[in-house]
Formats: sequence, structure tokens, C-alpha cells
Amino acid sequence: MVLNYIWIAFFIIAFIVALVKMIFLGDTTIFSEIITSIFDSSKTGFEISLGLTGVLTLWMGMMKIGENGGVVGLFSKAVGPVFSKLFPELPKNHPAFGSMMMNFAANMLGLDNAATPLGLKAMKELQSENKTPDTATNSQIMFLVLNASGLTIIPVSIMVYRAQAGAANPSDIFLPILIATFFSTIAGLISVSIVQKINLFNRTILIYLTSLTVIVFGIILLMSSLSKDRIQVVSSLVANVILFSIIVFFIVLALIKKVNVYESFVEGAKDGFQTAIKIVPYLIAILIAIGAFRASGAMDFLISGIAAVFHLMGINTDFVGALPTGLMKPLSGSGARGMMVDAMKQYGADSFVGRVASTIQGSADTTFYIIAVYFGAVGIKKTRYAISCALIADLVGLIAAIVVSYIFFH
Repeated sequence: MVLNYIWIAFFIIAFIVALVKMIFLGDTTIFSEIITSIFDSSKTGFEISLGLTGVLTLWMGMMKIGENGGVVGLFSKAVGPVFSKLFPELPKNHPAFGSMMMNFAANMLGLDNAATPLGLKAMKELQSENKTPDTATNSQIMFLVLNASGLTIIPVSIMVYRAQAGAANPSDIFLPILIATFFSTIAGLISVSIVQKINLFNRTILIYLTSLTVIVFGIILLMSSLSKDRIQVVSSLVANVILFSIIVFFIVLALIKKVNVYESFVEGAKDGFQTAIKIVPYLIAILIAIGAFRASGAMDFLISGIAAVFHLMGINTDFVGALPTGLMKPLSGSGARGMMVDAMKQYGADSFVGRVASTIQGSADTTFYIIAVYFGAVGIKKTRYAISCALIADLVGLIAAIVVSYIFFH
């Protein structure tokens, strides 16, 4: 229902802004630009889904090998104690535990292409426990918000974009992103836990959260000891080695258990193709609304208004040039990526705005894209409080990214 209102609001606001620009500013091309953007967004939505088909086929095939070989079961047992507290609706050692853990691990390594199919696999497994198929369960909301918070340990793709933009040290945003995304994830966890009345002071949860905190800050200390040039090399190498090791581990364990690896892959791959087809209408729906909102100039008005408010409050506004990335991030991953690249081109990759935009880009994931894709894949229409909790995580991540950027770069 909330997504429905937001979707409608995008179009109405876009229409009003465009009408004002045409009447009072004499912009006779604005409606043409909006229509072009809507068609382009529709095409983009299909192309994303088409491009995702191969990735979904690959990783759902690999997940089926892992499932038949017992790997997913091993992950389920490893995270079972804490997941049973965070997802109390699910039976002990539910198969979704392993898929969710694999999804979180892929996100931490910045492996977006691997994370999405793993997340969709987990969402489908969670849907098996859903007694009202069109309405999100507590477990699905918890998973989606944690996923949307986008805890990232190795932001490989952002460092690559910075290198392409001519940054002297593309990896200088590594520590700020790690800190910002950590706060985003904690905020998402707390917000959902409050709604679902989950006791985060439970001994088991505290042990896991403390361990995660130690690991995150341990990585910060380790990376701090490396030269900035070495961070990107080490991060990329570690991410790819771990990813390929996971694939080989899946296959080897399946062989040990005498599983027909080829047939298992094909069986899972079929699900990947069907899932990609289901995503198309949901993805196009959200992208055309975002396209209209952006093309109308409503985003520009919003940014200008925010800058004026901060100026009146006496707050430094040097970061405002990076805000389009932050405001676009929950709406469109490609849009936010474009805003980040645009900020680096306009202000410079090593400028304060360029670094803030890069940090914001890595502070959280694309909330509405994830909601459209993940819930759309299983036919969920009633998202309940998923959007509000995910946006809280986004907001905390945005604020943390700005504050941390001032500490590191200003």
C-alpha cells in the first residue's frame, strides 16, 4: 500500500513541477523530456531484467548444487542460533538461513551480481512459510531491511568508478564507507526489532553483534595498516578468491555426497530464468516513476530547498552537491551511480563532494529496487512497514556518510 502511494506521488509531483515550469518558465520541452524518460526507464527496466537473467540462472544453479550438496545446511547451522532469535517465525535450521547468510556475505564483499540471486533464493524460501502470500511476513521484512541496509566490507565497484574518474587514491573512501554502512545496518536492525518486539539484548544476539563489530573494526585496523594503493588490490583479490572458492566448495562437497552436479545446476538455473521473468513488471513500474520524477526537475528543486534550509540553520553546505546521490540511492541504483559519477566529473574525483558522493553510494543499498525485485519475485504486494524501516536505515547511512566524510576529508 505504501509503495502504491509513493508510486502515485512520483507521477503527480512530476506533473505539477513540469506544469509550473511550462507555464511560468516557458519550458515547452519539459513534457517531452518526461515522456522520453519514461520510455527510456521502461527500456532500462527490461534490459536490467534481461541482464539479470544470466546472473540469476548462474547463481540459482550454483545454489541448487549447494543445497543438494549440504552447503546451505552447514550455513544454516552456523547462523541458526542468532537467526532463530531474529527470525522467530521460522523453524529451527530453516533452509532460508543458509541462503540469507550467503546473500549477506556476497553483499559484504561488494558482489552485487552474486548477492541478488542469493537473496531471491532466500526470499522464495521465506515465502514457503507465508500464510498470506500477498503480504510480507515479519521474517521477510527483517531480511529485506538488513539486505537494503547494504553492509559492505569491500566496496570494489565504487573504487573502480573512482579510478576511472581519475582519483589519485581510489580506495580512500574504503574506511568511511565501512563505517557508514555499519551504522546503516545497525539502524535497520534496531528499527525492525522495535516493531517486531525482538530483544536485541538477548545473550545470543549480543554475542553475534559483538563479534561482527570486532570483525568490522578489525578489518578497519588491518586496512589502515596498508597503503592506499594496496587496499584496492587486496580488496579485489580477496573478494574474487572467496567467490570462486565458494563455487568450487559447492561442487566438491556435492561430489563427495555423490550428487549429480550438472543436473542440480540445470534444475536451479530453470528457477533463475523464471524468477527473472517475474521481476520485469515490478522493476519497470518503479523505474518509470523515478524517471518521471527525475526528468521533471523535481529532484533539483528538492536539493535546492534542502540547501537553503541548511544555510538558514548555519550548517556548512559543502556536502550539498553530493545529496542527489543520497536522495537517488533508495530509488535507483543506476540513478545513484550516475549521480555519483556526475558529481565526480563536475567537482572532481578527489574533491570533497566527489568523496562524499562515493561514501554515500556505499552507505546503503537501493531500497525501492530491492523491494520491487525481491517482493515482486514472490508476488508480495502489501509491504507493511518494510519501506519505513529500510528508509530509516538509508537515512542513518546517509547522515553517517556525511559526518564521516567531514571527519576524513574536510
